[in-house]
Amino acid sequence: MKTTVKLKYIRQSAKKIRFVLDGIRGLQVTKALNKLDYANKKAGNFISKGIRSGISNLSSNAEDNFDEDNIYLVEAFADDGPAMKRFRPAAMGRATPILKRSSHITLTLSTNRKNKE
Repeated sequence: MKTTVKLKYIRQSAKKIRFVLDGIRGLQVTKALNKLDYANKKAGNFISKGIRSGISNLSSNAEDNFDEDNIYLVEAFADDGPAMKRFRPAAMGRATPILKRSSHITLTLSTNRKNKE
């Protein structure tokens, strides 16, 4: 079984989220959640929310016995979302642009470790 979870318009840059995703990609879900709970990163909260949602999706779609220990985070990536454009006053009457970046996270959970299909 396989499920894909998409979290959209996360108010954090994709570069910062990828740093956390690289540490948990390919892990067993329980180990990944344990790592995220102790990670001192804002992205950890968003990613763990998405993983918990994926586990819930798999458990509701399972016909019979459901074992959370056999679920793996097969695929995880973050893409750039839209950036809010703001301006800050600068010296000599100028204005400097500020990009408040956002991102989209895609997580794929599967019961097989190598099930990318």
